[in-house]
Amino acid sequence: MRVALLRWYGGNQSGAEFSVGEIPRAMAFDGANIWVTNYGDHTVTKLQAADGSVLGSFFVGLNPEGVAFDGANIWVANSGNDTVNKLRASDGAVLGPFPVGVSPQSVAFDGENVWVTNSGSNTVTKMGAANANLLGTFNVGDQPTGVAFDGANIWVANSGSGTVTKLQATDGTALDTISVGLNPEGVAFDGSNIWVANSGSNTVTKLRAVDGTVLATFSVGGLPRSIAFDGANVWIATLLDNTVTKLRAVDGAVLGTFTVISAPTGALGLAFDGANIWVANSGNSSVTKL
Repeated sequence: MRVALLRWYGGNQSGAEFSVGEIPRAMAFDGANIWVTNYGDHTVTKLQAADGSVLGSFFVGLNPEGVAFDGANIWVANSGNDTVNKLRASDGAVLGPFPVGVSPQSVAFDGENVWVTNSGSNTVTKMGAANANLLGTFNVGDQPTGVAFDGANIWVANSGSGTVTKLQATDGTALDTISVGLNPEGVAFDGSNIWVANSGSNTVTKLRAVDGTVLATFSVGGLPRSIAFDGANVWIATLLDNTVTKLRAVDGAVLGTFTVISAPTGALGLAFDGANIWVANSGNSSVTKL
């Protein structure tokens, strides 16, 4: 296990930094711990959310990207070998892997099932969380990346087509396809609205979840890739700027922009632990707790 590196920043920099694996991409919170996918060394790192101490590092598959928690287990999308892996959150025991589509990117849990975006096959895969049984494969747009659940529907960001697809979670029926910005990637739900990070246009789009109406588009930093909701605000990680931007969810007002690492570029994944925002810094193999 690595020893966590802790560094407090001054000025416009903020947060505590902890070392993880190579090229961290995405994160999930399990109620007590943060799980980080490390694309470069094919592992996930488990950190105690309270103090950032490393509790374990587990091999999952080639080039892990997205990660989600199902209430008991951690699910990881391995883009390099077209699988998802399931790990028991309590001890990291590996319970998979399971085949999905080509180049899986992100994972979401709908209360019973796991949904995986497959960017290389333009599909999403639905699997039962209990036993990983395949429940369906559904066509979406080009190069699907991010995915989120709104309580009834699955929202998929299609990076290659500049759209989001809304699927009925019960049966995968496509309910709508909505144009957003260029190269949408991250998706989050705020309780009423869907937020989409558009990496190609340096914006985020806010859509009303009930009918897909585009409510607003807000400019953020360079190459926004991930987005998270903290109960009141939306946080966006911008890869080129090494920053996260905090927007008030009700109106999109900018409440702050925070530098997470000075160099090299790489602010990528985000997670909220109930009190703090965590940022995956892909350029220096660390995560920052804000």
